[in-house]
Amino acid sequence: MVTNGTAMSPIQTELNNEAKKVKLDQHQAGKPSKVLHFRGVPSDTTEGEIVQLGLPFGHMTNLVLAKKKNQALLEMGDIASAQAMVNYYADRPPQVRGRTVYIQFSNHEELKVESSSQNMGAQAALQAAQSLAGSMDEPKTVLRVIIEHMLYPVTIDILKQIFSKYGQVLKIVTFSKNNTFQALIQYSDPIAAQTTKVSLNGQNIYNGCCTLRIDFSKLPCLNVKYNNDKSRDYTNPSLPSSDNDPMPLHALPPGFGGGTPGMFASPFATAVPGFGTTLTTFDAATAGGMPLYGTEPPTNSLHASPLLAATNEVFLSLYDTCFVFPTGPIPFGLGGYQAALGAGGLRFPGQLQIGPVLLVSGLNEEMVTPDALFTLFGVYGDVVRVKIMFNKKDNALVQFTDPSQAQLAMQHLDKLKLWGKNIKCSPSKHTMVQLPKEGQPDAGLTKDYTNSPLHRFKKPNSKNHHNIFPPSATLHLSNIPPSTTEEQLQELFTEHGTVVAFKFFQKDKKMALIQMNSVEEAVLGLIALHNHQLAETSHLRVSFSKSTIAHAQ
Repeated sequence: MVTNGTAMSPIQTELNNEAKKVKLDQHQAGKPSKVLHFRGVPSDTTEGEIVQLGLPFGHMTNLVLAKKKNQALLEMGDIASAQAMVNYYADRPPQVRGRTVYIQFSNHEELKVESSSQNMGAQAALQAAQSLAGSMDEPKTVLRVIIEHMLYPVTIDILKQIFSKYGQVLKIVTFSKNNTFQALIQYSDPIAAQTTKVSLNGQNIYNGCCTLRIDFSKLPCLNVKYNNDKSRDYTNPSLPSSDNDPMPLHALPPGFGGGTPGMFASPFATAVPGFGTTLTTFDAATAGGMPLYGTEPPTNSLHASPLLAATNEVFLSLYDTCFVFPTGPIPFGLGGYQAALGAGGLRFPGQLQIGPVLLVSGLNEEMVTPDALFTLFGVYGDVVRVKIMFNKKDNALVQFTDPSQAQLAMQHLDKLKLWGKNIKCSPSKHTMVQLPKEGQPDAGLTKDYTNSPLHRFKKPNSKNHHNIFPPSATLHLSNIPPSTTEEQLQELFTEHGTVVAFKFFQKDKKMALIQMNSVEEAVLGLIALHNHQLAETSHLRVSFSKSTIAHAQ
């Protein structure tokens, strides 16, 4: 018996043994067998891509893909088919995702594969191949996807992550028709399209809603003119976002908008059994007291059937984009009735369409700097770029890694008093902050923080995800070295206001609370002293606290 899990089996033992073979002459790699051993398989290879290699040679019965070992076993219907495949690829080793894959006979005469949710992906790929082999129609690569009961947002990036599990997605076009959200998705090959249809049709993206209805489109290919939130051509990143905006998608900073799994880093994450990494919960996101949507989805916002659970790698990055606000029909902050209408594709006047960039106005232009805004807004998300307007220095653009972080920052920082002025935070019409061209005067007003080590939310399991609070007069201090005293810390913060109270945590002297005379003083202290060096290897970490000194534990 063998599974795609972690337990060792006879077949997996054979994979270990056969990995030691270095002969490239596939004719000499063991006596003929209908089971073939693949070496050099890229770790992101899909079952469909392995099956595609065997499709021209006949019927395939079993498949085991060991991604971590960069190997696979494929059982053909008979030895003659396997022999033909080995002979063909001996002189022309195939390329999978840019890497050469070598194929030889396995020592096993057959595969006995345990039927479980863990090898559903392999079963779906084999079923897809069988369907294609028996079909008289022209192979199709474009799927039409209808999302029913869309109570929560589904963006083009979420679709890319889900559907990339089964093969290379070339293009996506989204639209609304008959009050339903639909998408056309083009794959690089028909095996991937068929495998996706078999695997995902009828599955839910979120528990009890966002049901996928998948069929083949009559279109042979998709014609994409723009790379934006409605359509995407992943083979041509130089396309503009609109007729009026020549900015190509590839000009976006790393980690934004390119459809790469894990491109967004949401500060709201919690573990969901069965999905390995993390998925976002609405409870964490609404800790500030304001619901993200009119109705809350279940805490574990993604529960799929065993078939979909078998493809859990699809969802390893979904937590990153669970709170990306749609440009589609779901309005922000509407009640249940309105949200239901929104799910049907109806728009409302004044519906909020928020992206990853905030416009911050009312700033004190004598005091504001990109670093100060990066530190303050970085409390609520990972800021990748900041731009203070050259001709209007009381205005700035702040770009986050995803719209959910921008929304959270706007919720907490709008109307905040900073440097004696109440700032205003609002969604920007821009989808990114553009860096100045070479030679263009900027005076250091634009900075890129894409690779900053000070991002708080890079690690999905960090405690920072669960300690996000509105600005308050009390600050939480951490990473305090043993050599730093209360007096030294108070002296630092006194430079930015009046210290009202201070208290070390009883159980952990590396942490403390410090209470300033006002929220504004606490904000200024955070901006100035977050990442302040206290010792050779210790930098102070500062965030807002939900506690006061009197109630601190």
